[in-house]
Amino acid sequence: MFWTPNKVERLDGGRLSPCPASPNCVCSQDDEIAHQIKPLSFTGGPREAWQRLTSVVTQLPRTRIVTNGSTYLHVEFTTRLLRFVDDVEFLLDETAAVIHVRSASRVGHSDLGANRARVEAIRQLFES
Repeated sequence: MFWTPNKVERLDGGRLSPCPASPNCVCSQDDEIAHQIKPLSFTGGPREAWQRLTSVVTQLPRTRIVTNGSTYLHVEFTTRLLRFVDDVEFLLDETAAVIHVRSASRVGHSDLGANRARVEAIRQLFES
């Protein structure tokens, strides 16, 4: 499966796009159990949480911010060895006090759990 530029940066009805059938994607808004992951929860103000998330993401190696809006963030992560690019998207839900997340590989079928591990590492840094 190859990456489709229009699919990555587009919200699907105000939600992050669902994952493809391949196991190289996780999304907090996906209906498929195999792709589900918890959103990032926050207390306090949504703007402070958004700034904290942006700070966490920019400190990680091999990242490039593609889009940084007031409620949507798209970041490219490049793998160290093979230089594959993974797309990570965040969507702020102020009402629910969460930041939804979608992390997906652009190419290949399996990522050996890399996208799930990345989101959990971001979660740990975001919560600390």
